[in-house]
Amino acid sequence: MIRLFLIRHGEPEAVWGGGADDPGLSAAGQRQAEAAAEALEERGWLEVFSSPMRRCRETAAPYAGGAGRSFTIEPRVSEVLSPPDAPDRRAWLLENFPWRGGGLRFWSTLGPELHAWRADMLGFVRGLGQDCAVFTHFIAINVIVGAALRRDETIICKPAYASITELTVERDALTLVSLGEEMQTGEVR
Repeated sequence: MIRLFLIRHGEPEAVWGGGADDPGLSAAGQRQAEAAAEALEERGWLEVFSSPMRRCRETAAPYAGGAGRSFTIEPRVSEVLSPPDAPDRRAWLLENFPWRGGGLRFWSTLGPELHAWRADMLGFVRGLGQDCAVFTHFIAINVIVGAALRRDETIICKPAYASITELTVERDALTLVSLGEEMQTGEVR
């Protein structure tokens, strides 16, 4: 059985879905990354993977660096890509991945590009060969937790910045052990 820890990136310096394509961490996000590193150290050394996005790499750095190791950039756990013709990325994200206001959206209603992105991510985590920490994104965590719970909603949970969600992987089956801390207030950034 493989232990899988999903860590949402720390607070970025720019707004989610906004004009900045690849923001780094804010000062608060840097502190959150340090706290996540301390929490992960209690679980022993884990193989580390990170989304290629800067906010994830910067969140992974304190944990990997504290152990004197590097981490692997894994594109399959990156942020969901909006269609190139979407005039407003934020509006597109809210329509397909509603996290507030009680609305629901289901994977079964989404297009083939999103299904392919989701399948690639799930293939990666189901194929892990050792205990891992994966630094990733809000929607990516929802993909993996939703698959573990066998639920079709695009948003299952609302992971806080630098929260740690734990799952196990055994014979391609994902099992949720515990959700990380959830957002209390504010925007998804």
